[in-house]
Amino acid sequence: MSRMSPEKKTVVGLLGVVMTMGALAWAAVPFYDWFCRVTGFGGTTQVAQAAPDQALDETVRIRFDANVDKNLGWTFRPMQTSMELKIGENGLAFYEAVNNSDVPVTGTASYNVAPEVSGYYFSKIECFCFTEQTLQPGERIEMPVSFYVDPELVNDRDASWVRDITLSYTFHRTEPVQAALDAAPADNVN
Repeated sequence: MSRMSPEKKTVVGLLGVVMTMGALAWAAVPFYDWFCRVTGFGGTTQVAQAAPDQALDETVRIRFDANVDKNLGWTFRPMQTSMELKIGENGLAFYEAVNNSDVPVTGTASYNVAPEVSGYYFSKIECFCFTEQTLQPGERIEMPVSFYVDPELVNDRDASWVRDITLSYTFHRTEPVQAALDAAPADNVN
């Protein structure tokens, strides 16, 4: 029966540490994404199928904010600056985007709400931010977002004070999936 030398034990131990750290690094991004979606951390909003059946008599004011990455070449703005609705009531707001360039441009919107504690209670039913948006040169579109604020907000001791929420979007330039595939060099198989 052979025994492992101390040097081999050290190498095996270090390889185990490297593999464990690599696995943890690989899992960090999806875990953080999951954590933010579940807890509303960082103002991450929730996704829902429908608004609750009943709304409360209390109201909340939603403010709308729009930002654009300087490399996008779009004008992007909310079509209303704010709206007041009952907590639990379905809201529908619109944003406008215009492609000011002379080429088709694809963008993706990142989003959050402030104050951050309201993220757990702010639910989107439908949103232009769920998919990429491609605008042709000079094209103007109106994009809806359907949402509600969960009535459980009033029962949360850390969030019950919230009556003003800012929904903020930033559009970033992205390459559409097909364009990226078309631009990829073909494998030369001879």
